[in-house]
Amino acid sequence: MPAREVLDASDVARSLTRIAHEILERNHGSEAVTLLGIPTRGAPLARRLAARIAAAEGAGRQVPVGSLDVTMYRDDLRDHPTRTLGRTDLPEPGIDGRVVVLVDDVLYSGRTIRAALDAIGDLGRPAAVQLAVLVDRGHRELPIRADFVGKNLPTSSAERVDVRLEEIDGTPDSVSIGEARA
Repeated sequence: MPAREVLDASDVARSLTRIAHEILERNHGSEAVTLLGIPTRGAPLARRLAARIAAAEGAGRQVPVGSLDVTMYRDDLRDHPTRTLGRTDLPEPGIDGRVVVLVDDVLYSGRTIRAALDAIGDLGRPAAVQLAVLVDRGHRELPIRADFVGKNLPTSSAERVDVRLEEIDGTPDSVSIGEARA
């Protein structure tokens, strides 16, 4: 069965704009907000959200944005020992006392976010941690819920959600559902 596109580039753009405004509303502006994208696709999504938040806030306001590699905090390293390490890049002024918004492409089991929370604990003490995802597909194994969701996509565990971003994949942004890889 071929993959079925559920979001095109304009849908992704609209979702990110809505999430940016929701972040601003929940946090009463962006003054205390730091965005941390989880590589691979969470990092460019975080940069896009930062640009949208800055545009909405105006007056040259820049939102600190960085990336958070969670590879060494994962609980499945023994099952998949060969992983490419991503980059952790904490922006100034760090994360202490700030509202950290973790950004990822797909929320599935919750294990990546659990790893991200462990990594954050080693890097500092934020005032709060929030989660923004482009797609929430369900099937949680841990009690983790996103604060900001672009699209809820109920899926079966036999399906795969593929997110394509221009910065990473060199193709127009899209989200599709297809059969899981064997």
